Amino acid sequence: MYIYFMTQSLEDYLEMVSFLSDDGEVRVTDIASRLAVSKPSVLTALKTLEEQGLLEHERYRTVSLTAKGKIQASEIRDRHSFLTTFLKNVVGVSPETAEKDACKMEHLLSGETLKKMKALAKKK
Repeated sequence: MYIYFMTQSLEDYLEMVSFLSDDGEVRVTDIASRLAVSKPSVLTALKTLEEQGLLEHERYRTVSLTAKGKIQASEIRDRHSFLTTFLKNVVGVSPETAEKDACKMEHLLSGETLKKMKALAKKK
């Protein structure tokens, strides 16, 4: 597991690059549109993620995840997916609420709490 200085915002950017790359090339405008942020905000975040070795981006070109970035993004996506499913199936909240809450929780939960939640989900 790679450890980086990752804020909630940076995790959201990395996760979005991963989602968008599932469909092909990723451009700054795509990220800005999907996250409802400005292009300068995207460029600032991309620079930080690039400095951490998680992605590559040349100005006016596409954005791509490095091997390290793919691992980190996969962990974020897995956490998000688990939490959404847990909230819907174990807690019983609506899909919309589960999605919103999972987005918030994925950044804040400790590994210990997540592990206990996964164990609880297996019992159900």
